[in-house]
Amino acid sequence: MENGKCNGGATAKLPEIKFTTLFINGQFVDAVSGKTFETIDPRNGEVITKIAEGDKEDVDLAVNAARHAFDHGPWPRMTGFERARIINKFADLIEQNIEELAALDAVDGGKLFHFGKLADIPAAAGHFRYYAGAADKIHGETLKMTRPSLFGYTLKEPVGVVGHIIPWNFPSIMFAMKVAPALAAGCTMVVKPAEQTPLSALFYAHLSKEAGFPVGVINVVTGFGSTAGAAIASHMDIDKVSFTGSTDVGRKIMQAAAASNLKKVSLELGGKSPLLIFDDANVDKAADLALLGCFYNKGEICVAGSRVFVQEGIYDKVVAKLVEKAKEWTVGDPFDTTSRQGPQVDRRQYEKILSYIEHGKNEGATLLTGGKAIGDKGYFIEPTIFADVTEDMKIYKDEIFGPVMSLMKFKTVEEGIKCANNTKYGLAAGIVSQNVDVINTVSRSIKAGVIWVNCYFAFDLDSPYGGYKMSGNCRESGMDALDSYLQVKSIAMPLHNSPWM
Repeated sequence: MENGKCNGGATAKLPEIKFTTLFINGQFVDAVSGKTFETIDPRNGEVITKIAEGDKEDVDLAVNAARHAFDHGPWPRMTGFERARIINKFADLIEQNIEELAALDAVDGGKLFHFGKLADIPAAAGHFRYYAGAADKIHGETLKMTRPSLFGYTLKEPVGVVGHIIPWNFPSIMFAMKVAPALAAGCTMVVKPAEQTPLSALFYAHLSKEAGFPVGVINVVTGFGSTAGAAIASHMDIDKVSFTGSTDVGRKIMQAAAASNLKKVSLELGGKSPLLIFDDANVDKAADLALLGCFYNKGEICVAGSRVFVQEGIYDKVVAKLVEKAKEWTVGDPFDTTSRQGPQVDRRQYEKILSYIEHGKNEGATLLTGGKAIGDKGYFIEPTIFADVTEDMKIYKDEIFGPVMSLMKFKTVEEGIKCANNTKYGLAAGIVSQNVDVINTVSRSIKAGVIWVNCYFAFDLDSPYGGYKMSGNCRESGMDALDSYLQVKSIAMPLHNSPWM
């Protein structure tokens, strides 16, 4: 960022948009209503293309296809080894199309193109490979029954038809994070990508057909949350819904699931994650982690470390280093390799973030750097840091989902723990310290599903990820995610004249 302007311009060539309609029962089709909606390039606010607008009728068709594929099709009846071969083929195709997929997420969501090629799209392929490896290792247990006349065992069976409702901030990774374990389990599904970022999901649908998934196993319905998403949440023939997004919408999905068929619900929701920096931390490293934790993906990440608590002994040094480094944080076109931050996903999110910055100013926080929009087109915002933030301020309490950091000071370990837990959310937290006793005490005391020590965003395929409190009720990644798409069946039978008990 130089003199309030973006590095680079919104001049990169648009990727070719090949798929704009719904994907149902193995075919790309128009919405029943014939309606479409515009998907917007956040670099300039211009229309990229028009996308089929699915609603309840289209969801019904997609669910019917998924139900037939589950009840009568080969997918859940294949061996795990056979499913794994197709899932691995899907991963091969993703890797062969990294450039195109990264470009779609960049132009549709403002995500960094070079980072998409290096991280997001390879990570998506990695999810499919990980769960392909698990597909033939799903098994129940032989039970030691308390009654000697009985023999018992359990089976793990796919839950059935799943509805996936995917957020806009990581369209590729979240597609893979939800679809991959469900496929390995033997489920069929309807995927609704966010209306802001539908392009890559439709490309994944195309690749799924090339990979050889039986028709009806993967269906993609683009549209709005209030129509297509609501239809999925309340559908009587969907057995489970998996949602990542805001806590408010998650609550509505639980209500719809309860009011319909009591379908299983997995929710990964909002966060207001704390980063605790203790006196023994390396100031330079701590500042780098804080900037990464808050400004990565333009702050549009549910685990963003947007509440930064610094112990009083090094507070002034950390603040000075943060301001210095934030002014060097390059905001620009996501296709420019020098950019570290692209545009916010759409005008609504852009205006929401700017309104929170104004709240911070009006409520008495000290603006140290940033705080303004950049340029006269597109949705670019300066990395913003506030100090003197108090717990009654909106920027302290609310999930902003943008590049806005709140800085606070604490004295003791006990005070730091209390500050960290002073939130309705509990998704993630970070600790920066060299003291193993402090690390152990704090990591066990913070009420959050993920704790990162001397690092941030340390995601791994084998590491379960999810929240406490109002940050949700599920675990993504690892075998925990696979188990969430399975249900346990117990089988008992008489045991006659056995020589063993």
